[in-house]
Amino acid sequence: MQSSNQPVLRDLVLVGGGHSHVGVLRMFAMKPEPGVRLTLICTDIDTPYSGMLPGYISGHYSFDEVHIDLGRLCAFAGARMYRAAAIGIDRKNQTVICQDRPPVPYDLLSINIGSTPQLRHVEGAQSLAVPVKPIAQFNQRWLALLDKARQWPLHRGRMTIAVVGAGAGGVELVLSMQYRLRLELKALGRNPEDLKFVLLSSGETILPTHNPRVRQRFAQVLQERNVVVHTLAEVVQVSPGCLHTRDGRTFDADETMWVTQAGGPSWLQSTGLALDKRGFILVHPQLQSLNDPLVFAAGDIASFVERPLEKAGVFAVRMAKPLAENLRRSLRGQPLLAYDPQRQWLALISTGNRFAVASRGSLGFAGAWVWRWKDRIDRAFMQRFTELPLMPGAGSPGQPESHLRESLQAMGQLIKDIQAHGKPPASRLTLTAEESLQAISAIAMRCGGCGAKVGANVLSRALGQLQPVERADVLIGLHSPDDAAIVRVPPGMAVVQTVDFFRAFIDDPYLFGKVAANHALGDVFAMGAEPQTATAVVTVPPGLERKVEDLLTQMMGGAIEVLNAAGCALVGGHTGEGAELALGFAINGLIDEKLDGVMRKGGMQPGDVLLLTKPIGTGTLFAAHARHAAKGRWIDAALQSMVLSNQTGAQVLRAFGATACTDLTGFGLLGHLVEMTRPSGVDAELQLSMLPLLSGAVDCVKAGIVSSLQPANVRLRRALRNADEFVGDPRYPLLFDPQTAGGLLASVPAAQAKACVQALKASGYPHTAIIGRITAQGEAIEPVLLKT
Repeated sequence: MQSSNQPVLRDLVLVGGGHSHVGVLRMFAMKPEPGVRLTLICTDIDTPYSGMLPGYISGHYSFDEVHIDLGRLCAFAGARMYRAAAIGIDRKNQTVICQDRPPVPYDLLSINIGSTPQLRHVEGAQSLAVPVKPIAQFNQRWLALLDKARQWPLHRGRMTIAVVGAGAGGVELVLSMQYRLRLELKALGRNPEDLKFVLLSSGETILPTHNPRVRQRFAQVLQERNVVVHTLAEVVQVSPGCLHTRDGRTFDADETMWVTQAGGPSWLQSTGLALDKRGFILVHPQLQSLNDPLVFAAGDIASFVERPLEKAGVFAVRMAKPLAENLRRSLRGQPLLAYDPQRQWLALISTGNRFAVASRGSLGFAGAWVWRWKDRIDRAFMQRFTELPLMPGAGSPGQPESHLRESLQAMGQLIKDIQAHGKPPASRLTLTAEESLQAISAIAMRCGGCGAKVGANVLSRALGQLQPVERADVLIGLHSPDDAAIVRVPPGMAVVQTVDFFRAFIDDPYLFGKVAANHALGDVFAMGAEPQTATAVVTVPPGLERKVEDLLTQMMGGAIEVLNAAGCALVGGHTGEGAELALGFAINGLIDEKLDGVMRKGGMQPGDVLLLTKPIGTGTLFAAHARHAAKGRWIDAALQSMVLSNQTGAQVLRAFGATACTDLTGFGLLGHLVEMTRPSGVDAELQLSMLPLLSGAVDCVKAGIVSSLQPANVRLRRALRNADEFVGDPRYPLLFDPQTAGGLLASVPAAQAKACVQALKASGYPHTAIIGRITAQGEAIEPVLLKT
């Protein structure tokens, strides 16, 4: 989590992780705008750099070499990353409507989402063609095509791959695919001539925006490489294995790649923003929407009113600087600057085989040296996003006393300046009179107790949107005006009680709410109980009322989704102000009062098999995330594991006769295993090589990064009989790694183990593994024996 001594005054929301926005994020990271909070809404964690994508397809670059890690970049910039799809904009209420999460408020909005293939007017294209744009979604389609070509049966004859669209993107794509796929077939001992490549252009020529010299060069290359080119071939229908053109011709196509007819996404039509005929956002030279000064757009999605611009990555990259500057100026209330795009630009177009053609205006030249030149330019661009400088304080929180002293000094000065000038001293943001009063209140030290409560109006608005699941045994619940909830305990049932509370470790409050609720429910599930009610305890940093309200709405919106799915009714809680965002729940569950079917820690039997339902490694991964040292996709995979409920897993374990069970949390795998062996009076063998691990966990350990809770857990090494044999293994420290919303650790009778694992995997726990076995208690003091 990024922290600041200043309250959030303005929200700058970026929709899309395109070339312009990655530049904006880096610029705001290097020079933060005090009082401004950045939020990126994007469906992808890794965004490709279009200039290097042909080289990736050709096999010259790895995935990481051509993709910008948005998760890591956002962490570096102190920006919140919301992994979500934007599906609308409510301009009246200034919110971005997202799929599967609450709306996201903005004070200023920027859109950089690229273009979307317009295939609905071509019969069959949506289901049978593979669109290249948006390029962030292209990788999975390309990998599928690779597999299809490798497995193409010989009895079907040649495989024909068609590319529709003969601009620079289409020409590069067909040549890059041909180069890579021919090499793949050679490596398999097959004839590269089993592949046929076809390029179709609706116009009279290829590369229509480039000079005749460049067009001639590529016509020659395509001919030499046996790529069949068809001009004046506008595709109007795609059917299985065949393309149909407007003039009645047909062409074989076992696979069709679509690199033409792109436009804006359909959801922009409902926003009321001024759009051009292709659905792109019309913008002034300042990159500001024609009819909404709070909305900016850049890259392919922007339609420049001064003159048409080609949908080329070079413009998106160069828009980043003026976009960042105008976003700052707009937030400050200053005049905006005009963006003056170049009239001519240098295009370096590759031919797939480490050879490239340069095109600029009437100039054109080519050679292997041009590709090397392009390679240097592209790598230098990517280096700006892969080799991030260490910012002051990153990953090193310093002494609490000095941080508190600095905070107090900053707060005192802020109060004085806001009272004198109506705005914070380090910020140029203009505040209304009401906002100035709220800012003073937000940064002043609170007395604590009831004085630290969140205001009633803010709380009622935020919680009023929550709809907890209805239960007949909840007599008085969340939306009743009473001081406490009243809940009936059904006859024959006993109450299971547990509580968990921790501070936020990610910048997405919605996702944090889901994880916190899931973590709190884990103890109830692990005992085989049914969740009944939850009472929340919330701490939020003080700030402007609407910012606090949004924070509560997002966080509790995520939590209520998880609680409702578990059949657990949120019945009340307490919300107060504090230095950091934090959330916890007291959970009540129900179980048979005779304890029939209860799963406890102390029931292990010699001969049982030890199962784990989720991979481990959250502690080291989020410690690395705080240092900007973890890949975004590692963190995303960890979060997906953390929001996976243990409810179904516990039901499966009960059905297969689990003798003992617990959920993995802060004590780590070894700590929880020891908690189970001691009351059971048994020993355990733990197989290190069978541990399911989260992606990147071992990499983080090798880098020397561990959780702050790790040293306390390492004291449990005395429970290991042969620790000295494994201390050099990079997986060894993960035995002590504290988990958040971890999986279930259970012992199951050996005869049931295989079927239980299969059932767990089929129920949505794909990483379930047998990690050891239970043995009779021996003479050794240490209960756990490690094995390879």
